[in-house]
Amino acid sequence: MKLKQCVIGAAVAGMLTGGVSATAFARDNIQIAGSSTVLPFASIVAEEFGNALAQFKTPVVASGGSSGGLRQFCQGVGPNTIDIANSSRPIKSAEVESCAGAGVKNIHEIKIGYDGIVFASRADKGSFALTPKHVFAAAAAEVPQDGKMVKNPYTRWSQIDASLPDQEIVLVIPGSNHGTREVFEEKVTHPGCAEFPEIKALEGDAKKAACNNLRQDGRVIDIAGDYTETLGRLDAQADAVGVFGLSFYDQNRDRLKVATVGGVVPSLATVASGEYPVSRPLYFYVKGEHIGVIPGINEYVEFFLSEAVSGSGSPLEAAGLIPLPDAERAQVLADFAARKVAR
Repeated sequence: MKLKQCVIGAAVAGMLTGGVSATAFARDNIQIAGSSTVLPFASIVAEEFGNALAQFKTPVVASGGSSGGLRQFCQGVGPNTIDIANSSRPIKSAEVESCAGAGVKNIHEIKIGYDGIVFASRADKGSFALTPKHVFAAAAAEVPQDGKMVKNPYTRWSQIDASLPDQEIVLVIPGSNHGTREVFEEKVTHPGCAEFPEIKALEGDAKKAACNNLRQDGRVIDIAGDYTETLGRLDAQADAVGVFGLSFYDQNRDRLKVATVGGVVPSLATVASGEYPVSRPLYFYVKGEHIGVIPGINEYVEFFLSEAVSGSGSPLEAAGLIPLPDAERAQVLADFAARKVAR
């Protein structure tokens, strides 16, 4: 996607676009890795950043999942380590500690907008009206039956609730390296688990296991790759229901049918309003030790957060990003300018 020249001009206006320092750099382009959800947004920005600011090379953007990107980010300081980690979840305290142990002590959190997590099936299959309880019952290793926990007996969605399609249960979810997986658990399976009185009555490790252990009989499929791999699974297994970011679904509406969750259709409007229950903020994390050493990091952050690039009516909104409110965007930029560090 190309930004029109007038939009680029607005994004660049007011930025520090002067000459790059004469310092000899071991590497002269920004390197980024991480979240597959943030990947398409970062890729658009990287291309247009390279086009708009000719004194900087186009950043290199790779995937690998939120956890994978932050793991690379925390490997240390220097030209052989990445400068920015994209993430669809906040950085964890343990990751901040891991970074610090490797010399990465100045971590700057940049919130870029919001996204929804959706459940979608093939366009030619049944329509799903899901609740967290439905999803937990489909995915859990054990479910309550007659007052006790038993191996999950459900093989079809209609066995869980007669209102659901009479399709085989095949749930395709992100692997543990993805921030989307954590949102799936925090906002779907864990709340669904908590709706069962039998599980509420459990204590300690037993309750934790009941909510966290997913079935291993082939009906729940972990995907370590990106959403295109999940989409491929739906092509191969007609009854499968996959977990996607809202922006990916929007780009594949001709192939996918989205489920409601709690009676709400996921959309830019329902996520932005908070009505749709399965949503999350999106981030990238900047390695402060590389600012002023790897050229263009300051300018990349400012460019990404400019209203023309990621605000209302921007190309990133057109690509599926739910923009930050103006006041929140201004605060993120102010925190970065002040070099506020993450946790």
